[in-house]
Amino acid sequence: LEPGGQFELSGAPLDNVHETASELDLHLEQAKAVAERHDIGFLGLGMSPKWSFAETPRMPKSRYRIMTAYMPKVGSRGLDMMYRTCTVQVNLDFSSEADMVKKLRVSIALQPLATALFANSPFTEGRPNGRLSERSEIWRDTDNARAGMLPFVFEDGMGFERYVDYALQVPMYFVKRGATYHDVAGADFRDLFAGRLAALTGEHATMSDWANHMSTIFPEVRLKRYLEMRGADSGPLASLTALPALWVGLLYDQTALDAAWDVVKGWSIEDHDYLRSQTPRTGLATKFRGLPLSDLAREVVQIAHAGLRARKQLDAAGNDETIHLELLDRAVASGLAPADELLAKWKGEWKGSFAPLFRDYAY
Repeated sequence: LEPGGQFELSGAPLDNVHETASELDLHLEQAKAVAERHDIGFLGLGMSPKWSFAETPRMPKSRYRIMTAYMPKVGSRGLDMMYRTCTVQVNLDFSSEADMVKKLRVSIALQPLATALFANSPFTEGRPNGRLSERSEIWRDTDNARAGMLPFVFEDGMGFERYVDYALQVPMYFVKRGATYHDVAGADFRDLFAGRLAALTGEHATMSDWANHMSTIFPEVRLKRYLEMRGADSGPLASLTALPALWVGLLYDQTALDAAWDVVKGWSIEDHDYLRSQTPRTGLATKFRGLPLSDLAREVVQIAHAGLRARKQLDAAGNDETIHLELLDRAVASGLAPADELLAKWKGEWKGSFAPLFRDYAY
């Protein structure tokens, strides 16, 4: 359970998107069997549509209490991020340092495009909030020391060591000893190396401390022993498999990866920042280099199709993984993301009511 009761499945490492879909189906089948006894339903949105922060439950985990106290010191939206937003992520392997660098550069550059394709948080406290992805906008003022687009990724010399240098500069939240989380929010990890943390004099960093610290860094793509794509809102069931299908198609076939790099390699840091700032509001209608972003999305989704076809990973019916891109095919054909559909229904047939949302969009 995440801070505000968001329900997370941490999936197993799997070979293809078909297996991911099967794992998700089994997870939801089991979760719903228990939840129905308690009149609980599950809804995929990027932000809580009705409830205020005060109305949102808080999960009683000590690490969340530490983060809750620290967040208002470093940004205006951190508590909204923790308690009222929901994402879906996909983790992907790399085979070498050079492979990591290329995949990280492609995925960082295209993360705002994923934000636009999967935008699904247009409501806050019972009314439209003026954006398609309020979740993504919230991240722009959560804690910019540990979030964002990582411009250094595109500099010469990028590699594992450069990312470690970045991570060492990110302030800490806590140090865990046994079952106890010690609040060291704002401290420097290098002081823990040296045994000079004021709150824990004499304690030195362990590999577990480093793993915990790395898990508290939240850029649009996070590097660990894999790459974690973090730019998408949670959404309808089909989006939960469309997201891995998109990134697997782009990154797991060399021809597709090269084609995706060709798309983004000429972009400047200013281009990255522009897309990151604009897509939460205007989504696929964002104008970029004189064209709507939907045109770029169409090209990128076509590259993903080619990458998935080349993998030749078939399900029992003989379908390759491109069947999981159907939601994105519709989005690039129409120029509309899930949020656009929700807003149209809210303004039209729903007449400003949220009852149909919980009825029609529950998993």
